[in-house]
Amino acid sequence: MAAAAAAPAPSRKTETYTDTKRRDDVRGANIAAARAVADAVRTSLGPRGMDKMISSGDQAQEVIITNDGATILSRMALLQPAARMLAELSRSQDAAAGDGTTTVVVLAGSLLRRAQSLLSAGAHPTAAADALHRLAARAVEILHGMAIPIELSDRESLVKSASTALNSKVVSQYSTLLSPLAVDAALSVVDPAHPDLLDLRDIRIVRKLGGTVDDTELVRGLIFDKKASHAAGGPTRVENAKIAVIQFQISPPKTDIEQSVIVSDYAHMDRILREERNYILGMVKKIKAAGCNVLLIQKSILRDAVTDLSLHYLAKARILVVKDVERDEIEFITKALNCLPIANIEHFRTDKLGYADLVEEVSVGEGKIVKITGIRDMGRTATVLVRGSNQLVIDEAERSLHDALCVIRCLVNKRFLIAGGGAPEIEMSMQLATWAKELQGMESYCIKEFAEALEVIPYTLAENAGLNPISIVTELRNRHVRGEKNAGINVRKGQITNILEENVVQPLLVSASAIMLACECVRMILKIDDIVTVR
Repeated sequence: MAAAAAAPAPSRKTETYTDTKRRDDVRGANIAAARAVADAVRTSLGPRGMDKMISSGDQAQEVIITNDGATILSRMALLQPAARMLAELSRSQDAAAGDGTTTVVVLAGSLLRRAQSLLSAGAHPTAAADALHRLAARAVEILHGMAIPIELSDRESLVKSASTALNSKVVSQYSTLLSPLAVDAALSVVDPAHPDLLDLRDIRIVRKLGGTVDDTELVRGLIFDKKASHAAGGPTRVENAKIAVIQFQISPPKTDIEQSVIVSDYAHMDRILREERNYILGMVKKIKAAGCNVLLIQKSILRDAVTDLSLHYLAKARILVVKDVERDEIEFITKALNCLPIANIEHFRTDKLGYADLVEEVSVGEGKIVKITGIRDMGRTATVLVRGSNQLVIDEAERSLHDALCVIRCLVNKRFLIAGGGAPEIEMSMQLATWAKELQGMESYCIKEFAEALEVIPYTLAENAGLNPISIVTELRNRHVRGEKNAGINVRKGQITNILEENVVQPLLVSASAIMLACECVRMILKIDDIVTVR
């Protein structure tokens, strides 16, 4: 009996059961949340897309009207982590290309829908993620094959691409004004020593309420959204200006520590006031001796940058004063004026001044601005004065102008254009589907599914324009099969046309960045199988 008990039990070949329900539920919840975000902004895609009114829930009740994907998603209060990933995806596209922020989210939503059907059919998430990686690389190659090289000297092509970016905005009716303005502003700050770089921080946008967007203008100079100091009848217009940017205070000094001084004698009080006057007068005399007649004073956090007494003496010296200049504007101002900021009165010298033909105070709308024009040896900067009848219009005009400038920046970095109107997406979809037939196994099946997902862009463009999306996309596919690479949806005519002839073009970098970022985001979501909450 003991020997029988010691004998090994016969091994039974059984399959082990692994419960994958939880990870499937987590993945399904992530995909559902991300798709919900994509569906929320999908109606905003294209020139006939709808606008969103965003209202903040706090007491300020701030209202924004826009159809810019990055702006909409940045204002949404998203709690689900995967949904927040799509908001960050839109922000990444905004940083990389400046345009296509709605397109990238809609693409990601469509890819996730196809991924969900693949997972339901039994595909492994890793296989789908690897197929997406190969698809993104191949799609960028297809886009390069469609691209048309351009030069920065071809101003007309740059204006066309900026117009395409503006045509889907709330202020699209002003695209004929804003597009050339954006191109001229961008080209004026490109440094010939670094022709592939465009720093948008060299373009300053000043907003002023009043008038219409038609009154928006590009100024070769500087604009301050504040009026000149009128204390003691100071000048408001100076010709042949010698301008100083100062970072010190023209006011009586204070002690380093907080303390009170009690003066009980009138003679001592008079002496203190006399010393203050002499101290300020000495500073004003040094400023006047250097030939300065325009003073830009940085805002001070320690004490008053100027006092009524110092403004009185500056007015007597016929020096125009603009006070409360923000600290973060100093670098831009000194670059534009080609001068140096002065941190101490002892360093106030003629070689640190900037020179301009005219500095004057101008009435604009309900307020006044100070305009500096005719700057000698001006740095590579530009200033745009944006006007509008209300704050909502001004905000949207500024966002639209920023998108147009980003499009020009894309073309400076990568000088290729491609057709718009859904043409690149349908071409990629067709060529990727053909490529999938050459592959084998699960990879072929995945790439075929994801290739069909790219058709969401032309489908949505047609749907938002009130056209029949099925017939439009079918005809578009047939035209591309016949070799018409640049056939796209003309939403104004409601039919398929050669979109290049209609001047609907966009930078290669926008579409390439959108497909790469969308695929990367979807791969990350597919590889998540659990959510761990840390206290």
